[in-house]
Amino acid sequence: MKKGVDKKPKKEGEEKVVLNFLKLSKEAGTPEYALDSDVGFDIKAMEDVTLFPLEQKEVRTGIAIEIPKGHVGIVRDRAGIVQKMNVHTVAGTFDSGFRGEVSIILVNMNDKTVEVEQGMRIAQIIIVPVVKAKMVEVKRLSQTERGEKSFGSTGMKEMIKELNKISKKGD
Repeated sequence: MKKGVDKKPKKEGEEKVVLNFLKLSKEAGTPEYALDSDVGFDIKAMEDVTLFPLEQKEVRTGIAIEIPKGHVGIVRDRAGIVQKMNVHTVAGTFDSGFRGEVSIILVNMNDKTVEVEQGMRIAQIIIVPVVKAKMVEVKRLSQTERGEKSFGSTGMKEMIKELNKISKKGD
């Protein structure tokens, strides 16, 4: 089986990344892209798990993955599990040196208990190339238009003000 990056271009300018995976259990599901156009591949639960309202639990997948050197695996929500069950993943990062079992931390944001069933697609992982930065301490940072403005500084505050005006007119 090939490892790392296949140097034969799949399409012009695009390299094919190979992800090796190991099933640690016969019950483990195979990680796979549901559609060719998908960015993230689906990860399946290897066990049944009950999540009470606002509870957070680690869910085993029964697989280990080998992220190619120079890449990272980023855990993301699956839209379906969020929309139907209001269950979210806790952000996760799989470095290329990790070889343990992939576990996904789920949080039930629902006011009802939800059941995660073995084989259910519970998260997705996106493989992303990594750029390592050289750390340099400086006396000051360069100036930008945004500067030190924080959350909501690029338009949310103005939108909220307008929505509040509209809402007051309706009273």
